This record gives sequence, C-alpha cells and structure tokens, in this order.
Amino acid sequence: MNEKTGAKKTIALIAHDNRKQALIEWAKENVDVLSKHDLCGTGTTAKLISEKTGLTVKGFKSGPMGGDEQIGASIVDGKIDIMIFFWDPLTAQPHDPDVKALLRISVLYDIPIAMNQSTADFLMKSCLINEEYDNHVIDYYDRIRKDNF
Repeated sequence: MNEKTGAKKTIALIAHDNRKQALIEWAKENVDVLSKHDLCGTGTTAKLISEKTGLTVKGFKSGPMGGDEQIGASIVDGKIDIMIFFWDPLTAQPHDPDVKALLRISVLYDIPIAMNQSTADFLMKSCLINEEYDNHVIDYYDRIRKDNF
C-alpha cells in the first residue's frame, strides 16, 4: 500500500532536554531547507526553534504532557511526513513508553526518522526532500486477516 508524500513536507522536530540546544543549532544550519516545509514540534522545542531561528513551528504539548502522542496521531492521520528527533540516549525519560510508541508509529507508517544529527543531515540533503515520494506502508490489516483465517 503506497501513500504519496508531497514535495512540500511536514517535518516534526523533537528533542529531549539535553539535546534541545543541538537541535536548535542544527535547525539554524538548515534554515534554508526547513523554511520550504511546514514544521511542527513538541512544546518547548517548537517554541525555542521558532525564537532562535525565525522559523514558524507549530507547537504541540510537551512530550511528557502528551505531545509525543499528538505527533503520533498526526503521523497516523497522514499529516507528518518526516520526524527529526534528537533524543538523549543516556538519560531515562519519564515518558519512555510514549517515545517508544511514537517510534513504532513512525516505522508502521513508513516515515523517515532521524534520531541524530548525521541522519538528519542526510535527510535534508537528500534529493527526495523537495520531491513527491511514495511511502511503502505495509497493509497490516490485510496481513492480520490472512493470519487469522
């Protein structure tokens, strides 16, 4: 099952507290590419990126207050095309189950995910960033029906 992603993408920007400054610096370095797309993010991250870069970033709730779930729901609804998530691999988060659910949804709906700066750089410099793209979403409903019969 293919779902088309338009040339103009909606990019979710998320960062744990210890990684917010790194994401802000990355956004500053990529402002030219990011400005061509619609941006959203979790609470404080969205606000800080807007303030520090001048980019318009639609804010959801903070991650621990339901922002991860809001972004996940937007992915399910086909409203987010790419996720840049600078997470802190050394600090336990009170909302780790929410983060895991967000990552699962991202994989399930076949959206590109960058979990670090190198991957984010590769995504933004890809020839596909400004082109339409056919995502390859597996029809799990069909797979479940076949397994149950």
